[in-house]
Amino acid sequence: MGQTLKALLQTRWGDDWLIGPSSQEFWQRLDELVPVFTAYKESCGSHSPAVLIAEPDPLQFLATCLAAWAEGCTVVLANPCWGDRERQQLQALVNPKWDAPISPGIKSYPCQVVESQPGQILIPTGGSSGQIKFAVHSWDTLSVSIEGFQTHFGVEAVQSYCVLPLFHVSGLMQVLRVLASGGCLALQPYSDLREGKRAALPNGGFLSLVPTQLQDLLAFGGEFIPWLQSFRAVLLGGAPAWRSLLDQAQVAQIPVALTYGMTETAAQVATLLPEEFLAGQRSSGRPLPHVNLTILNDQGQPQRSGQAGQVIIQAKSLALGYRGSSSKKGSSVVGSARPTGEEPFATDDIGYLDDEGYLYIVGRSSTKIITGGENVFPEEIEAALLATDWVSDACVVGLPCDRWGQKLCALVVMDPLMPLKDLPEQLRSLLTAYKLPKQWILVSSLPRTAQGKLSRPQALAHAQKILGMDC
Repeated sequence: MGQTLKALLQTRWGDDWLIGPSSQEFWQRLDELVPVFTAYKESCGSHSPAVLIAEPDPLQFLATCLAAWAEGCTVVLANPCWGDRERQQLQALVNPKWDAPISPGIKSYPCQVVESQPGQILIPTGGSSGQIKFAVHSWDTLSVSIEGFQTHFGVEAVQSYCVLPLFHVSGLMQVLRVLASGGCLALQPYSDLREGKRAALPNGGFLSLVPTQLQDLLAFGGEFIPWLQSFRAVLLGGAPAWRSLLDQAQVAQIPVALTYGMTETAAQVATLLPEEFLAGQRSSGRPLPHVNLTILNDQGQPQRSGQAGQVIIQAKSLALGYRGSSSKKGSSVVGSARPTGEEPFATDDIGYLDDEGYLYIVGRSSTKIITGGENVFPEEIEAALLATDWVSDACVVGLPCDRWGQKLCALVVMDPLMPLKDLPEQLRSLLTAYKLPKQWILVSSLPRTAQGKLSRPQALAHAQKILGMDC
């Protein structure tokens, strides 16, 4: 891409690039904030200037984040809805000065990021585990991802419709793709979209959703269907999508693009093209041009096509390291201190590549349940439950059990007209016997993160509270 972020903002200065918020107001705020962060950087002397941003207003978030980042500050993104527990973790990680905002009325605070480099951005991840950590990126790593996206879809100017959180990689990358490519960004709270308020993005744009959001919009029907059909692609990620939802989207001719990626990889590393989805494909697609994927077995040897194993990613969009959780501060995600993408990133995901290079994700190593000596991935059982059409949401957890080691327990949200006692019978033709849950709990909803991911620790705690720990 060549340009620095600062040069890019100068190139696009004054452009009417925002739909919803005022572009003019954005540029005005950016103009006011640049000297604020320049002065803050100078006041830090030999210390690396770092800024934590916990700003709920989207326009203010964009202006604050881009001004601080372009001026060479290390930017730390935070969820403005985090409570006391998360703030305590932040205090230990980056020591923000909550009582001394950098600019009055703006939720940006001085903080400390040890051994950070100018212009790094720390993006939160690990929210579903309850332990905050940050993936450390730079403008260079994110730019590689932007270029890969443009090439994969064959587009120059990216038009995006964003209803996802801007502090999360799924929202942030939409902003950066638009800025870097000369496109327009429609920015809107998802709650407004649900109420039928839709911005006027040029046809051929990209909409990013998590599966529960797509489920909502399809259920609303009416004008939402032709609106969804109008996009170049409806990018679907953040959590596994169930077969019945995808089949419903195909019948409605929604141009879904199933994606696979994470904060550590600057969003997508594999994406199914909409035309492939509408033809009946259900994989996570082929790798983007900047990505090399391999599948390794337990001995670290490459697997043949069709054989499942650990998904290994090699790409120059990989994060430079982690901060927080159990990771060492300053340690590298990719096993090397060199941010060159030359070292592979061993993910927690289990999957396989077919003969044509399409990626299929089976489950996650960390969610694997061992019951009666058999390895079970809860994602497979959840997909089978959702495929019955009796269940609208499901989570399978492993309860401690003296007999089986772990006992499969399914928490389900289902049609009240369908008897829970008859649900196991619906699964017998879909799953082998040892994958059938031995315990069933009917719930009204399941705990999910803002990105639509199941919070398995919370679901397990809920099941244990209802059932106790007895086997």
